[in-house]
Amino acid sequence: MAYVITQNCCNDASCVAACPVGCIHPTPEEPGFATAELLHIDPATCIDCGACADACPVDAIRPETALTAATRPFASVNAGYYRDNSAPPSFIRMRPPTGLVTTATPLNVAVVGSGAAGFYSAAALLRHPGIRVEMYEKLSVPYGLVRHGVAPDHPATKRVVDRFDFGPGKRARFRLRLGVEIGAETGHADLLARHDAVIYATGAADHNRLTIPGATLPGVCYADAFAGWYNDHPAHRSLAPNLSARRAVVVGNGNVALDISRVLATEPHRLAATTIAGHALNTLRRSAVEEVVVLGRRGPEHTRFTVPELVGLLERPDIDVIVDPADLPARHIPDRVARTRVELLAEAATRPPVPGNRRIVLRFHTAPTAVLGSGAVSGVRTERTTHDGPPNPDAMIDTSIVVAAIGFRGRPIAGVAFDPHTHTIPHSGGRVVDSTGMPVTGVYAAGWIKRGPTGVIGTNRTCAEETVASLLADHRAGMRPEPARR
Repeated sequence: MAYVITQNCCNDASCVAACPVGCIHPTPEEPGFATAELLHIDPATCIDCGACADACPVDAIRPETALTAATRPFASVNAGYYRDNSAPPSFIRMRPPTGLVTTATPLNVAVVGSGAAGFYSAAALLRHPGIRVEMYEKLSVPYGLVRHGVAPDHPATKRVVDRFDFGPGKRARFRLRLGVEIGAETGHADLLARHDAVIYATGAADHNRLTIPGATLPGVCYADAFAGWYNDHPAHRSLAPNLSARRAVVVGNGNVALDISRVLATEPHRLAATTIAGHALNTLRRSAVEEVVVLGRRGPEHTRFTVPELVGLLERPDIDVIVDPADLPARHIPDRVARTRVELLAEAATRPPVPGNRRIVLRFHTAPTAVLGSGAVSGVRTERTTHDGPPNPDAMIDTSIVVAAIGFRGRPIAGVAFDPHTHTIPHSGGRVVDSTGMPVTGVYAAGWIKRGPTGVIGTNRTCAEETVASLLADHRAGMRPEPARR
């Protein structure tokens, strides 16, 4: 019997470090780790010790014999990785020990942002007894997108925040300052005056916008606002989406688009047992939505949603996932992950509809060309797109709401370098660099504001540890500004 990694995998690699036989891949040292949708246990090497399950912060690892109907497909997903990748058993290579920062050479660090990247940065810093961390968060509650982005029906994923409950010794050197927006009452120069170094982990606070006629009509909203609405984000509680039509339209083909579609297609009594905001649940109880149409400009092989999210959706007995077989590519897909997604969608295309189920219709090769309505959304005009030749005209979809989930982008911070093309803070190994490419002393970045909106929660751990390693190297070399006051 082997253990199996399932949908909730957060990729923070705690399981990799715990495994005594090195049967979990990719490891942080392997090329595919940064883009992996989940980690995989080799069933031929696993010794069934359970160390990985004990180490997992989100309860994503199960014995194969304990898999349910919803999680059983992950056994083949795990095994499939090893059919396409020659990953012999290996152990995490121990890096040379980094000299501890002690109270003899103390270091005061500001971390801006309390999402996963901010807390992983703080955790890496607080391993050193001479480091104090002051974390700044503009909202009145911490945890960023883990709190306000992860869908309420994914409680295990949200439990990753338990990892950030520091013990007494570390807690004494950690201060969380809520309700402080950097750039308002406190600026970049103020942080540098009070700290030896600053790590910006502010995420991707803006969204890409629809640029089609009618995109500003009431009834058009964006994924950050809609997810924030059902997750009780203070800025989005008053969203009041219009769910009076039988259909809703979601534009985008990533995990966030699937999350929003799934919430819209879930019967309210199922959501009542989750962390969904009360005002959102009350609105959904009055919803007329029976079908969610998800528009993707490209084909199934180019989708951005992950295999775990797709498997989780397809295993929902109360939701029909509708795929047009004509949208499926006939050619062989060389990329293993893309091929797995297409195979799952091909299987979904063969399923008969279940009477009474709500529906999520995945329309590929389809793009919106206009949002229709007089004073409010009444429909969406779409066109059929193809890889070769001009687009083919398609149809109009009647709807009262359009949710655009077409990507996020970072927001500039006054006084900090910013790349307007990538919408990130330019950096080298986490060190912020100026327009000439030279490091800015004492200023660092981690998470989405550093690398763009890519990866999953655990990706922020390796990202943050790279940044902290650069900060500590600079500290040992004396390359840091002296604080104005301790």
